[in-house]
Amino acid sequence: MKPRLTIPQAMERLAAAETPFDRVFAHGSLEVEIYAPKGEDHQTPHTRDELYIIASGNGFFVHERVRHPVETGEVLFVPAGDTHRFEDFSDDFATWVVFYGPEGGEKEP
Repeated sequence: MKPRLTIPQAMERLAAAETPFDRVFAHGSLEVEIYAPKGEDHQTPHTRDELYIIASGNGFFVHERVRHPVETGEVLFVPAGDTHRFEDFSDDFATWVVFYGPEGGEKEP
């Protein structure tokens, strides 16, 4: 995997994958994906902490039943195990997803 990847390159890989996500980089506990749901987001809680970096588009992010508007450039944190999804997102919506750390997430000090 390349240590540098642009959004257009990631979206090209995603189109070839024929799924709404594609892992584009991994190193140790770090995994980076590009995610571009179409129509509806069917995510379930993940087992590791994650960051979303909105790469394009806009919509709403629902985290533990609280709905927030989101747009390109925003960074969102989701602890392992939390319920979350995107809703009412634009056709060009895409986000980087960064998973890291141990299963079950890192604990606050």
